[in-house]
Amino acid sequence: MGKAKAGSARKPRGRSPAAASPAAAARPLRGKESSRVGKKPAAPRERPGEPPPPAPAFCPVDLGAQRERWVTFQERQSLTGEEAARLLLDTFEYRGLVKHTGGCHCGAIRFEVWASTDLHIFDCNCSICIKKQNRHFIVPASHFKLLKGADNITTYTFNTHRAQHTFCKTCGVQSFYTPRSNPDGYGIAPHCLDEGTVRSTIMEEINGKEWEKAVKEHKTIRSMSKP
Repeated sequence: MGKAKAGSARKPRGRSPAAASPAAAARPLRGKESSRVGKKPAAPRERPGEPPPPAPAFCPVDLGAQRERWVTFQERQSLTGEEAARLLLDTFEYRGLVKHTGGCHCGAIRFEVWASTDLHIFDCNCSICIKKQNRHFIVPASHFKLLKGADNITTYTFNTHRAQHTFCKTCGVQSFYTPRSNPDGYGIAPHCLDEGTVRSTIMEEINGKEWEKAVKEHKTIRSMSKP
């Protein structure tokens, strides 16, 4: 995504929206109209056999009285519009969470993950987890970011091939993986986190030898990978 100044409008693709009348453009916008440019004409009624009209394009956010403050913030922090928006969204979405960092033994793989300071860790006894002592906590995919080492990761799968057991090609350490129970998230090895951000841990044993039954009866494990 290219850089854009705060408050600047991106030209929508396809047809451009109809221009507002001079009277509509002159008056101040109120309520729901504040997020739109002028007042849009009523959508034409569909005739039998005709396809529905295309959905309206999203309009840029109206910063209103906060525009000057927003621009000043961007300039002081040397942020693009995208970077400032991401900072705001991260602050809201990750409220109450901290940024942990970690990686493998040799340092080829590094990542950051937003999670609580109090970690709920699963100790699974399925055929592979018991051999590699795969204790992990689960986070949504949007809370995880691989900082380096994408080209130094190899993956092992078996059985259903839904779980993606990823590990470092150099040192063999699995610092994170994609669990079968939560394919839309990541399982993070707490012992691969850097020191200083974990306050406490709670360990829960899960019967991976009867995986389907254990996951079906568990009340919260599926939701742990939801933002």
